[in-house]
Amino acid sequence: MTKQNSELIINDDGSIYHLGILPEDLANDIIVVGDPGRVITISDRFDHIRVKKQNREFVTHTGTLNGKELTVLSTGIGTDNIDIVMNELDALVNFDLNKREEKAQKKSLRIIRLGTSGGLQTDIEIDSFLLSEFSVGMDGLLNYYSWLPNETENNLEKALNHHFQWPERYPLPYAVEADAELVQLLEKGMTKGITLTAGGFYAPQGRSLRLALPVADFHTQIQAFNWGGKKLTNFEMESAAIYGLGKLLGHKCCTVCAIIANRANGTFSKQHNATISRLIDDVLDKLTT
Repeated sequence: MTKQNSELIINDDGSIYHLGILPEDLANDIIVVGDPGRVITISDRFDHIRVKKQNREFVTHTGTLNGKELTVLSTGIGTDNIDIVMNELDALVNFDLNKREEKAQKKSLRIIRLGTSGGLQTDIEIDSFLLSEFSVGMDGLLNYYSWLPNETENNLEKALNHHFQWPERYPLPYAVEADAELVQLLEKGMTKGITLTAGGFYAPQGRSLRLALPVADFHTQIQAFNWGGKKLTNFEMESAAIYGLGKLLGHKCCTVCAIIANRANGTFSKQHNATISRLIDDVLDKLTT
């Protein structure tokens, strides 16, 4: 079925609308980061860079390291941007953009989010690395898609809904597992946990500057959740949408974050740039050796 011009938007140069890149600009392994400046930090470690493109906050560098091709792409902040990024990455590899027709033979990408995060339990150490074994979306994005969780994801969703006493106007949380193959590849030296993906940085993560919050014990409820010994470990703003859309579209996804703050202890890293640099080296080593 051919998509209308208004549904699959292609730029005059043949590139996809928001990302501004062509199918041949992509590697099969893609590292996504929120901060556009972090793209350069990562690609500076490559042996060779063949693509450097930018449109809006979406910066794309593709090159090789140790003989393996990688793409680094900045998403900007939030699941609304992830909705754009995941759909357009999929369109680049699974549509004939000239005809706007879906390909019969589908391609699966490996997408690794490399980010920063705040720990939610007192024992989550500052400057450690955390792999999101599960990600829970508090933003509502996946509820707009025909999403059917598997048994494990469904059980986690039920446990969350039973535990939290939150206003009905809050979006229903959705839970998604990371790709098992990527977890096995990346997990060494990392804490594994359940990550909360928030729809904002302030009130959606329990922060209050001048505005009152409707749930006074927000963090107490989060810290008390226990699902078969697994706890809610950290906050960030993209993973659940990456996991959910990735699974729906047939891509393998995983998130690893540098823990640069601990919300339970009220502490912030004094060396977060060095910690992020160590995480970048760790991920690149695991992907290319």
